[in-house]
Amino acid sequence: MTQGADGSPGRRTVLGAAVLGTAALGLGSTAARADERDSGHGSYRDLPSPTVIAHRGASGYRPEHTLGSYQLALDMGAHVIEQDLVPTKDGHLVCRHENDITGTTDVAAHPEFASRKTTRSIDGVSLTGWFTEDFTLAELKTLRAKERIPANRQENTLYDGRWAIPTFEEVLRWAEKEGHRRGRPVWLHVETKHPTYFRGLGLGLEERLARLLRRYGRDRRNSPVFLQSFEPSSIQRLAGLVDSPRVVLLSAANTRPWDFVQAGDPRTVADLVKPEGLKWIASYAQGIGPTLDLIIPKDANGKLGTQTTLVRDAHAEGLILHPYTMRNENTFLPADFRRGTDPNAYGDAFGAFKVYFETGIDGIFTDNSDTGLLAAADFRG
Repeated sequence: MTQGADGSPGRRTVLGAAVLGTAALGLGSTAARADERDSGHGSYRDLPSPTVIAHRGASGYRPEHTLGSYQLALDMGAHVIEQDLVPTKDGHLVCRHENDITGTTDVAAHPEFASRKTTRSIDGVSLTGWFTEDFTLAELKTLRAKERIPANRQENTLYDGRWAIPTFEEVLRWAEKEGHRRGRPVWLHVETKHPTYFRGLGLGLEERLARLLRRYGRDRRNSPVFLQSFEPSSIQRLAGLVDSPRVVLLSAANTRPWDFVQAGDPRTVADLVKPEGLKWIASYAQGIGPTLDLIIPKDANGKLGTQTTLVRDAHAEGLILHPYTMRNENTFLPADFRRGTDPNAYGDAFGAFKVYFETGIDGIFTDNSDTGLLAAADFRG
């Protein structure tokens, strides 16, 4: 252990963050008690600003994309909880950051699945391991989730094996139950992962996702859900299926979305963050989710440089910005905010949050919802 007791959220910190999140959302007010399936409960623009989005749940404290991670993030008071979706062989949507489940489950310890290990090219990258599209849902349910980066988050390994891989429908049921219990809708931020790749396998994500959104009343303009993807065509497809708010994710400036690569579209992310690119995105989406480096680039030493015009330009097109990802550990922070020499110890995350909030972003993804909520409260004053 490198972080000791300080590496986990203490009871006072968690409860304090939960109270902040509760106050920010107006829990207890009559207006907030609308039924989760009713589209009249308000717009995404009514969410607290800056909005704190739980990246894969409370992944700084629990193995990511588990019901335990989602529950802790919600209990902390996170405004929105994120899910990443990939399909099973029999067409169910499950919550994993990647279809390669080698590092996030105990699949390697199951001799009955040893023959499923294979090599695949996913969006131009060769990967060897086990993939969700080779398993039925029943088979995946025999696996248990584990910490993805145990070298960085050693304390999270305590929870290895505690939770199964959740289906997105199970998450929708959980959100509905928690929404009724709390008297307010539970907001979700849902990503389609590798949609072009899966469509090529006959496992299109968008139609399956849209069916579930309609079934659970989250397909409307004011539904408590954001739909997101790194592939603009996936968001365009979803725009034709549901009215839920939509966000285009943006990686490094010199990269191209995989659907652009496949379609021969020469544009890069650098083109998409120009005013004309943002105008194009605004024709079918309500927001963008850029990497934080597109907001404030880092220099060769990892220190923050000068803010770009992306926030101003996106707002001019009516787009909200939900950049990613803030984490507490030194290794993930800009060099300006690292403290000490242990890469896995916590740095000055509050200082980094403050700088990013000052850029005018509307929200932020974070692995540490409690830290983000306290930083947002400090920023609002």
